[in-house]
Amino acid sequence: MGSEGAIIAEPAGMRILILDEDPFDRRILEDSLRRLGHTAIIARNASEALEAFARDRPDLIILDIVSSDLDGYELARRIRAERRERWTPIIFLSALDREEDIIAGFEAGGDDFIGKPFNIALLDAKLRSLQHALNLQRQAYVALKRVRALSDNVLDAIVTIDAKETIVAANSSCERIFGWKPSELIGRNLRVLMPEPFRSQHAGHVAHYVHGGAARIIGIGRESLAQHKDGTIFPIDLGVSEVRVDDERLFIGIMRDIRERKEAERKLLENAELLQRYHDEAEAEGELARSLIDRQLRRPGLDDPQLRYWLMPARNFSGDVVAAARSAEGRRYALLADATGHGLTAAISTLPVLSLFYSMAPTNASLGEIVGEINAQLCQSMPAGRFVAAVLVCIDEASGEGEIWNGGLPEALLLDSGGRVQFRFTSQRTPLGIIDSDEWVCKTQRFAWAGDAQLLLCSDGLLEATDASGDPFGQGRLLSALLGIPPEQRANSVRAALARHLGDHPAHDDVSLFVLDCPRHN
Repeated sequence: MGSEGAIIAEPAGMRILILDEDPFDRRILEDSLRRLGHTAIIARNASEALEAFARDRPDLIILDIVSSDLDGYELARRIRAERRERWTPIIFLSALDREEDIIAGFEAGGDDFIGKPFNIALLDAKLRSLQHALNLQRQAYVALKRVRALSDNVLDAIVTIDAKETIVAANSSCERIFGWKPSELIGRNLRVLMPEPFRSQHAGHVAHYVHGGAARIIGIGRESLAQHKDGTIFPIDLGVSEVRVDDERLFIGIMRDIRERKEAERKLLENAELLQRYHDEAEAEGELARSLIDRQLRRPGLDDPQLRYWLMPARNFSGDVVAAARSAEGRRYALLADATGHGLTAAISTLPVLSLFYSMAPTNASLGEIVGEINAQLCQSMPAGRFVAAVLVCIDEASGEGEIWNGGLPEALLLDSGGRVQFRFTSQRTPLGIIDSDEWVCKTQRFAWAGDAQLLLCSDGLLEATDASGDPFGQGRLLSALLGIPPEQRANSVRAALARHLGDHPAHDDVSLFVLDCPRHN
């Protein structure tokens, strides 16, 4: 989708701490902020400002450089010295507008500068810009907390060692499985987790491998034995892989206690087989993800002779996906989806979409039901700022009627036998994963066709693909590539037109096209 934060709402207003010893200027600034929708926290001197900063935790601070008890520069330095997880922007406000005054403000920790008397329109623009940056920071902070929470809630113990076999990182599951707190393990040799004779035999294995020797365990998953802090020896499943961070070689061991996991053994063996292929071939870690995603993408429904499609990923993984299936009653279902972002993260976002589509379509579920289930799943599982734009279609060839749902993608086109546009289905719903499912979210649009027709779906990456001069492909070129072209050649005609337009210039977004035949019905 390219623009990941395009529909994320900014907060309604900020809580802004003001330090200005001039009552007149302070009142004007307070009134201006209130008219702009913000809340002012007033400080009459530097001491009050420090107290308010600690007590009220404002979103932003406006400081007058000139203060009787402590100048604005020193106050900014003290505020910056109080480490907080969240960034608080500081704007200096002063009649001093010399270049050295402005530079001193930035060096003291300021983020912007407004001269007196201030222009309210300029103040509003600066505040909106900083508010947007704060919103992005909040999203990044929430995402980081999620990553940490995921790592600490993984059931397996994850231990990272350096080339000297010294433990440099461990997750919280190590305490549950081995009895060692992560802080106790860091700095110790990996052999503290091994019983004899493995402890003695392992000495020097990593150093031997690093200096060119054969890998004895690195890159190989296997069952082994481990030792608890209290001396208990128990079986584990062990996998070790190598990663390189700059010039440093690190080895990540993933250990699972299998004493109480007999019920999960079958699934474990399936995963081990996938991991074994990955380690045997010395492939990059992304190969495993690619095989899992390809398994979801490559379904028999896409071999239907009444459809044609192509995808052009911007990176190794595509955030665009297509899917097709028929129900037992003969209704034909199709999907084109475009997840926010690019690459692996975008591709992963489409997995629940594909899973639910392929589980529900064969049951002859209504299009609205499928939309509702997919949207509910994404609302529960997707992080903030992530969503999936999609078009879903259900075609009943016997009646010559169909349903379509468009949430956030370019308009779908119903074409006649000559490639002319009969009808346009514009996006009337928000993308999947943004708001909870209700009757409005799941509402579809019905359509019918006369004679032989085709339905064309595409992602915005097609229309927005720019050549070296920045000129987008656009709908005009799309329609020209369809007009007068035989139905079975239209998908390839558009692809060839896009290739001519791009030349050697790569597309910067995933591109996908899906064409479905709507045959003449009796």
